[in-house]
Amino acid sequence: MAERVPQVSVVIPCFNEGQTIPRLVGALDRASSQLESTGRSTEVIVVDDGSRDETWSRLADAARSRPWLRLVRFRRNFGQTAAMSAGFKLARGTYIVPMDADLQNDPDDIPALVSKLEEGFDVVSGWRKNRQDKALSRKIPSRVANWVIGSVSGLRLHDYGCTLKGYRREVLEPVRLYGEMHRFIPIYAKWAGARVTEMVVRHHPRKEGKSKYGLGRTLKVILDLLTVKFLGDYSTKPLYLFGLWGLLLCLAGTACGIITLVQKFVDGAYAHRNPLLLLAVLLFIVGMQLIGMGLLAELQVRTYHESQAKPIYLVAEEVNAPCAELPASSPPVTAKG
Repeated sequence: MAERVPQVSVVIPCFNEGQTIPRLVGALDRASSQLESTGRSTEVIVVDDGSRDETWSRLADAARSRPWLRLVRFRRNFGQTAAMSAGFKLARGTYIVPMDADLQNDPDDIPALVSKLEEGFDVVSGWRKNRQDKALSRKIPSRVANWVIGSVSGLRLHDYGCTLKGYRREVLEPVRLYGEMHRFIPIYAKWAGARVTEMVVRHHPRKEGKSKYGLGRTLKVILDLLTVKFLGDYSTKPLYLFGLWGLLLCLAGTACGIITLVQKFVDGAYAHRNPLLLLAVLLFIVGMQLIGMGLLAELQVRTYHESQAKPIYLVAEEVNAPCAELPASSPPVTAKG
């Protein structure tokens, strides 16, 4: 008998959460039962990100009596984004729901996220409206980061940092994650034309273990945001960025050079003692370097897209599209009966 393909895949990255695992498994038992009772077959993929405590042994014990619980163990700690990416790759469900392992996210919110996806949305982002974290080290930096991310990306969400989100599978398939970029998936999806919404979810204080988040992570997120902005606006036309600034610097250098000449011939100033001459040369050289970098980046972009046959567009749907032709070597298809 063929194994039933799950409709919902829950992806949970974890690192040194051995104390939380018993409660996590119990909560997942309830959430899985709720989903199964509504006809939504479920799998849970837990990715152990190189834990050094009893996390793996406790997960392995739980998985022996739960066929829906799938486990992956990394050889060392690669980070939350890598663990989440591995879970996404292994997930088989139509709907994919990532969440944290520390139970600050509530698994009981998963059915509501799936229902929201079934309304036609492609991404449902969790919003921890009543967040149970310290204000100075977690809540205030998070609000600042959310405002900055929303301003730069154009997608306004209250809580980019909430791991508990719902995705349709097709939204995640083209996404490649690096750094701390898992929180920017809604931005990638929005740029690809996905329907994005958010939903208030519950948030609980951490009861066991130690938080892996801090102010240093906020700085990493801001740096990753620069990468996301560049990829979103200039990944197919990098010369527009480098060339624009290069031209501006060349014009500024030319202007400084003209001023130097005017001061020499009108005011009798010595050009070799005029700091504007050095500034003119510096600005012009840096400007030409930026233009050259832009041209090299254009060559790399074209090589990247053409070598992988990677399109620069995404098609939402087609009507009356012709069927793919059979290869020349394929035998003719004959009807039986």
